[in-house]
Amino acid sequence: MYYTAQHLACARGDRTVISGVGFQLRSGQALILRGPNGSGKTTLLRCLAGLTPAVAGSISFSPDEVAYAAHADGLKAQMSVAETLQFWAKVFGARDVTPAIEGFALEPLLNRRVHTLSAGQKRRLSLSRLVLTGRKLWALDEPTVSLDMQAVAQFAGAVTTHLTQGGAAIIATHIDLGLPEAEQLDITPFRATAQTDTDPFLDEALL
Repeated sequence: MYYTAQHLACARGDRTVISGVGFQLRSGQALILRGPNGSGKTTLLRCLAGLTPAVAGSISFSPDEVAYAAHADGLKAQMSVAETLQFWAKVFGARDVTPAIEGFALEPLLNRRVHTLSAGQKRRLSLSRLVLTGRKLWALDEPTVSLDMQAVAQFAGAVTTHLTQGGAAIIATHIDLGLPEAEQLDITPFRATAQTDTDPFLDEALL
């Protein structure tokens, strides 16, 4: 399966941020978005996830195929890790939370309340939701924020597993995740405005 965008223009509010973007991504492949802060990476990911409509161009896939993870963790402070995973499993119709637990090393944390977790532990829990969505295309905005080197490696392993199972991923990141056959797309040439791309009110945790 291929995921493509052609001549895509995306806006934030009433301003077009990027225009003329195109890519083709196949199942089993990752696309790494590069560019400085404010270049439009977040805006592009939100557009691909269906959170903001495209100003122009076309996207070959439905937002229902996309699992989007942004900067916010989107966790309930009083729930335990186990309760959180079970809640997400019900939402997305997943039968087994074990892949999420194992993929992000959550076993020692299952009985902990979310409010007792460190920032990195919360991030791992939030990202583990991706495994439960059952969606083939992951759109990830700086997913390694708050993660230490070991957790970054765990995350990269989870993405690699997703790719080997026929999934795909589009990831905005400044670090090298060591993903096999990953393509690079520099957003800078497609930038249409000089505005920043960090509006905190447009930061859904994960869809």
